[in-house]
Amino acid sequence: MNQKKILELCLSPDLGGLELYMMRVSHYLEDVCVSVINENGKLKSYYENTEYRHFTLKRRNVFFSWLTARNLARIIDSEAIDVLHLHWTKDLPTAIIAKLLSKRKPKVVQSRHMTMTRFKDDMYHRFLYRNLDMMLAVTQQVKSQIERFVPSSICPRIEVLYIGAQQPNVISDQDKINRREQLGLAKSFTVGIVGRIEPQKGQWLVVDAIEKLIHQGVDARALIVGHTMSEDYLVALQKDLIMRGLSDRIIFTGFTSEAQEIMQICDVMVLATENETFGLVLIEAMMCGICVVGSDSGGPLEIIDDAINGLLFKTFDAVDLASKLTVLQENSELREQYAHAGKVKAMEIFESNKQFAALANVLDGI
Repeated sequence: MNQKKILELCLSPDLGGLELYMMRVSHYLEDVCVSVINENGKLKSYYENTEYRHFTLKRRNVFFSWLTARNLARIIDSEAIDVLHLHWTKDLPTAIIAKLLSKRKPKVVQSRHMTMTRFKDDMYHRFLYRNLDMMLAVTQQVKSQIERFVPSSICPRIEVLYIGAQQPNVISDQDKINRREQLGLAKSFTVGIVGRIEPQKGQWLVVDAIEKLIHQGVDARALIVGHTMSEDYLVALQKDLIMRGLSDRIIFTGFTSEAQEIMQICDVMVLATENETFGLVLIEAMMCGICVVGSDSGGPLEIIDDAINGLLFKTFDAVDLASKLTVLQENSELREQYAHAGKVKAMEIFESNKQFAALANVLDGI
């Protein structure tokens, strides 16, 4: 049982996999944890009117960020914090300054969710990394990047700790039928994609692949799930669907808190991002017993064992994606085989309570 007092920090204003992971960690560690979140951020809805202890801070621009750090230091001292655990890279300066301003001088641990692409050997980054006690990389690839770009003389201890996924609320067969009818899916071969609506997430790739399947005579549809980050992209995508006669084939659900339930009415789930750092939606789909297809770069390479528990396609290649979907559409037994193997792997390696328990041990042992 974790005995150290933990502060979970995330001042990001957005709501994606990183923010939701932080929230789930804080809920798992609730007996020894307080959270600090953005007073105007989307995470607030997950804490308001709950028993989870939290504070809100205003995230200021770079010139006044020391005020945020000062207020964070006061929370550290008043709550007797032993370990400050942050997730959003932009919070690192605030966390380090708060550590130095506080009387407690807590250990600072960063979960690195994003790729690292440039050297951190300037004076500013040397200051930050000298005062950072530990980094938790979400994949082996991220760990290798940290080791490459952070000089060994200032590089903190690094461990790999995968992000875990919660076991799904399994819906009944009748519920699946009802949901499919409500969405107008009928008996169509249905491909799902979950993520923020923005170009790099690759929704357009799924659209292109669905069009190719339709031209092959396949009754195919796609479910696009997620909140809009780029309104211009969404508008352009929808106009393009009208021009191509695909409006009734591509269904936008918007943001939903029932993403895993929606996954269960799909035949295949796709992750089409150009270079996804991890790929939590793949694991969530695998836990739901749904066959997955992912781009062959970044995190999916550590999740999908190609042609064993899913399929990989050439990144940003709609033709290759369509060919993989065709194989799965034509062979339901193979699709079920991949889905079963994926569920086994997800439960053995990526189940959230297992990963959270590992995280608790790391934070307690630092």
